[in-house]
Amino acid sequence: MSEQRDTIEAFPIQRRGTVDAMRMAGRRSVIHGLVEFDVTEIRQRIHDQKERTGKGLSFTAFLVFCLARTIEDHPNVNTYRDWRGRLIQFDDVDVMVIIEVEIDGNRIGVPHVIRAANRRSLQPIHDEIRAVQTDPNKRQQPGLASLAFRIPGPVRRLFFRLPQWFPRRWKRIAGTVAVSSVGMFGTGGGWGITPTNYTLQLTVGGIGQKPGIVDGEIEPREYLSLTATFDHDIVDGAQATRFVQRLKELIEEPEEL
Repeated sequence: MSEQRDTIEAFPIQRRGTVDAMRMAGRRSVIHGLVEFDVTEIRQRIHDQKERTGKGLSFTAFLVFCLARTIEDHPNVNTYRDWRGRLIQFDDVDVMVIIEVEIDGNRIGVPHVIRAANRRSLQPIHDEIRAVQTDPNKRQQPGLASLAFRIPGPVRRLFFRLPQWFPRRWKRIAGTVAVSSVGMFGTGGGWGITPTNYTLQLTVGGIGQKPGIVDGEIEPREYLSLTATFDHDIVDGAQATRFVQRLKELIEEPEEL
């Protein structure tokens, strides 16, 4: 019998933040909506633009743009309740996104906040995402982050209580809503469901091809699997449904391009 050689290594210090976030997010009262959006049109436009100009549009940028415009119509999802029981509705839509970058030869997802996305057009959002992909240090403070991860766990986890205690501080650090893209790491359809510390988070899953009906005819279409997660203490089911319906309209009819 051959001798087994197990590998033992230290738990990555950067993962401590993920553990803390998930532990604290699990205490929230959330509802999840699993939906599919037809993204055939926008993906074709992105492809055509790349063919013409040699530069492709970030699909994440398009989703952030649509999300911010939807929140303009449904601002209640950009709201938090503070420790005094007051509802604080933010005017700016600051979107926390996970951007895939290369660090030390490894491709990983890193967080970055796109400020006031509701006041910006699609191109500046795209440019900011591409800038972070090119130079991750434009959104990081490695020294400070490394120091924070070394603080004892009970103290670190207090950070993720900021949304309930001091929403304005949470906004300055982590934005008001979030977009997490798990679909970037695989192919085909499929949803992702994660806890969240935000009143609203979109978890972007995969894109799969299946039959669709267009003008009464069946034809192949591309569908995005997306999970919309809401803090049910702030947003009720009817409000969430109207929000998702408006988001669907903007994504499936990409007139901005």
